[in-house]
Amino acid sequence: MSDDDPYLWLEEVSGDAALAWVAERNAETAEALAADPGFAPLKERLREVLDASDRIPYTTRRGAHLYNFWQDAEHVRGVWRRTTLEQYRKDEPAWEVLLDVDALAAEEDEKWVWDGAVARRPAHDRALVRLSRDGADAVVVREFDLEAKEFVEDGFRVPEAKTRIGWIDADTVFVCTDTGPDSLTDSGYPRTVRRWRRGTPLEAAGTVFEAEAADVSAWGYHDTTPGFERDFVGRSLDFFRGETHLLEPGGRLVRIDVPEDAEAYAHRRHLIVTLKSAWLGRPSGSLLAFDFDAFLAGDRAHEVLFTPDGRTALAGHTWTRHHLILQTMRDVSTRIEVLTPTDAGPWDRSPLVGVPPLSEVGVAGTDPDRSDEYFLDVSGFLQPSTLHRGEIGGDTEVLKQAPARFDTTGLTVAQHFATSRDGTRVPYFVIGPDHAATGPGPTLLYGYGGFEVSLTPSYGAVRGRAWLERGGTHVVANIRGGGEYGPDWHQAALGAARPRAFEDFAAVAEDLVARGVTTPDRLGAVGGSNGGLLMGAMLTRYPELFGAIVAQVPLLDMTRFHRLLAGASWIAEYGDPDDEADLPHLRDLSPYHRLEADRPYPPVLLTTSTRDDRVHPGHARKTAARLRELGHRVLFHENTGGGHAGAGDNEQAAHNSALLHTFLWQNLTKTEDRVTAGLTATPNAAPGAPSGTGS
Repeated sequence: MSDDDPYLWLEEVSGDAALAWVAERNAETAEALAADPGFAPLKERLREVLDASDRIPYTTRRGAHLYNFWQDAEHVRGVWRRTTLEQYRKDEPAWEVLLDVDALAAEEDEKWVWDGAVARRPAHDRALVRLSRDGADAVVVREFDLEAKEFVEDGFRVPEAKTRIGWIDADTVFVCTDTGPDSLTDSGYPRTVRRWRRGTPLEAAGTVFEAEAADVSAWGYHDTTPGFERDFVGRSLDFFRGETHLLEPGGRLVRIDVPEDAEAYAHRRHLIVTLKSAWLGRPSGSLLAFDFDAFLAGDRAHEVLFTPDGRTALAGHTWTRHHLILQTMRDVSTRIEVLTPTDAGPWDRSPLVGVPPLSEVGVAGTDPDRSDEYFLDVSGFLQPSTLHRGEIGGDTEVLKQAPARFDTTGLTVAQHFATSRDGTRVPYFVIGPDHAATGPGPTLLYGYGGFEVSLTPSYGAVRGRAWLERGGTHVVANIRGGGEYGPDWHQAALGAARPRAFEDFAAVAEDLVARGVTTPDRLGAVGGSNGGLLMGAMLTRYPELFGAIVAQVPLLDMTRFHRLLAGASWIAEYGDPDDEADLPHLRDLSPYHRLEADRPYPPVLLTTSTRDDRVHPGHARKTAARLRELGHRVLFHENTGGGHAGAGDNEQAAHNSALLHTFLWQNLTKTEDRVTAGLTATPNAAPGAPSGTGS
């Protein structure tokens, strides 16, 4: 399969030879990009955005308090803090600091990165805090006293692992973690659910459920809702299929008998099911509500809460105390309404708020334990976020309004549709100047196309400063593989059908040129993770369409991805390289194996992180080495920390973004563009000139 790979040594994440090679490549990239005259001022402006004190401090309601995690120039690693609604309404709320992660990192000489906390309901007096070393997915867990504002000396503690943990009661938790041999799945996630009592060794915690080694993971959850206390356990068979069981007293498991690819959970007296395939006469993408007890007894009577059509898909749903807030997308623009259960007959429906065209509304928080309070965040590509608060049936108020971070003068937003190779209409958004007046210009095309992830309109201050206000155009492609039109849109590009996503992206690129937005030499493509695979496909299948390509934390070796870190968990998305039926299409998909010496490629920037324990840095390393060997222009940057996000703090984030946009500006702009932007970038010949293969 790939035993003849000469660059396997670059998969040794912390190997001396591999890290020496990384250091050489980082130095080359710094010389080509960080030394550019425009780099330092750009990075400073981006850091200013990321550290701005007037950003909206988004919160999570826990009892009487609103909790927030905050990072800025003074708090590089961040502070976990809380306030009251009365204070939060003020321009400058009084915050109570619970945990200073910078101080903790200094005290313990560890690069801690905040990964969240699980509060104990209903008292909200203790929390299970998750801390990552330098941004990795693996975390340590420590119990925290929210009144004393300190870690509990003899509390629950879990060593570094990809842990899932949650409260059962004051002295008991469900924990899924690495407890030694045979406790992890082939994907590297926990395969056992244990009930762990305070004061006992973790290893002695009793196993209540066990997944198979070939599964992705196991999980356990206790519902603390008064009158509806229940325990649930389950397993993820793959990335899209799973089983959920009611764990009865005494350990008996009762399967929640829904399709394996459906998402199901209990909420009070309801069982809520989201379909990924047709069931009970309802199409994929539908949202159904059952009576939970009646369902367990075999009754399949249900209420249809949402049915998709050719242009509308389910975007999400969130409970308040008495209502369900339903989010849908029509041609990738959000709509939102309130559904209210009734004792008999259809649920009541009413609009919640109006949403401007080509914008997005997200539920930023609710209080399902106590009230019908909700927080909504409304934004658009050129519309800074506005945070609304209300109670269903009552008035709404604007709590916070983010200021504009970049100059939008002359910029417009439009949605177009490209026609893919098989005739499918593919939507995409164009944010930039009026090209009928300005003519073609430097354009950045972004895509993802996998795992049913939707790309929706949102305000990006970094993108605005780094690209739009300098004269560039930003384009977002809603290609197949994503979730913009529901499960069918995703499944159309699964496995051997993945090239449909590639064809969609290429069709958008061609449509941009046909509309006069840009030209191939001024069109750049950017994507990360699964989107990095998309970028690899553009490089090796459609190089003539682009003037530069950036792949961030990319997936590129499709014959070995399942053997690297969490890769086995993505077999359901791509296929299994160990299956003879899948290997041919995976090798064909694999950008690493499609690279050729005599085919012209646009300049490439590959970025990754040594601490990425999700997508192995070997993907980017090996591809960079192979491109160099073949004599192509490539730059490579590997951040030592940051995990899969690529950055663990605002300094790293600003640096990475400045590298990316400097690379694109160098390669996609002409002299007049640089003069207009007030920058004098290095000529195109500088970046990525190969200088041998390195070792």
